[in-house]
Order: sequence, then C-alpha cells, then structure tokens
Amino acid sequence: MKRPGLSATILSFALTALGGLGTAHALDVTTFDLVSRVPSCLPDARGQVIVLHKEETHGVDTLLLSASGLPANTEFTVFLTESDAFTSPPFGASEYIGDFTTNAAGRGSLKVDTIVGEAFASTVSGTPPARVRAELDHVVIWFADPSDNPTCFPNITTPFDGDGVAGATVLSSQGPTGLETSP
Repeated sequence: MKRPGLSATILSFALTALGGLGTAHALDVTTFDLVSRVPSCLPDARGQVIVLHKEETHGVDTLLLSASGLPANTEFTVFLTESDAFTSPPFGASEYIGDFTTNAAGRGSLKVDTIVGEAFASTVSGTPPARVRAELDHVVIWFADPSDNPTCFPNITTPFDGDGVAGATVLSSQGPTGLETSP
C-alpha cells in the first residue's frame, strides 16, 4: 500500500534540511594588537588577538592569540583584564584564561574557547561597598615564572599565573580593543 502523504513529508523534510546546509551565518570578528610593555627591552615583541564571536550560536567565543619577538622556550600566562597595562592603576579585575610556551624562534600561540565578548567579573567597589560588574575587554600577558624576567625588565613577582607566582607584564592591549562594544 502506497502512502503518498508520508513520501511527500519525507521529501519536504529532506529538501528543508539540505536547504539549511547552504545557509551561511555571518561571523562577527574582533581583532586587536598587543604591544610590548617594555619596548626598549623587547623591541620586536608583539602579538595579535582575534576573537571569533560565536557565543550566541555555539555557547562560547574563540580567542586566538599569536605572539612573536619573545624569549625562546619561555612560558607565558594570559589574562582577560578590565584595563590594559598602560592605565593607572593597571589591569583592574582579571580572569586567567591560559598559558603558552614560545618555540626556539620566540613565537607562541594560544586558542581558548570561552566567553570573551561578554566576559566580566563581579567585584566589590565603593563606599559603602557594593557588588559591581567589571567588563573584561583587554588582554595582558605575563612571564609565567619571575626567574624568566629579562634583566632589562622590572625585577618583580606578580600573582598572574595559575600557581599565583608570575613575572613582569610582557604584552598588553592598549586603549580600546573593540570588545567594549562587541556583539
């Protein structure tokens, strides 16, 4: 016994599914540079951040970071921060997002799938103290180990690593990144 209604339904469903495969979604992208915190010490140090805004469709964004001109075979730690390293006071609220190690040529990269475009920290501020939202729209990189600080860098230890002990700031976004108005 033939069921023309069922065949028509299956054919309609298949055509709808195939038509959907050809539909492209525009991907919002934010790109900004990272600059050396101590350019007289590491004059060729630079980085670039690309954020693929996919949170609405995939639940996370993708942050792609590439850096060059850094010391070879050295581990670095990466944070999303409220302010860049050039503001006073620097950094503000911060979120640890990962590490990368440079190769013999001083190049390194990192890919992180997390929410970037809407990243924030909840912090306490003001008098009387009140909980406020701090937008995390900058990227800052530190030496993961203070013993890796070059002699031309400040000889400091900071808390910016997973183990709570890091070196000096190496690279930072500077000024607006485009994440302030991200989709």
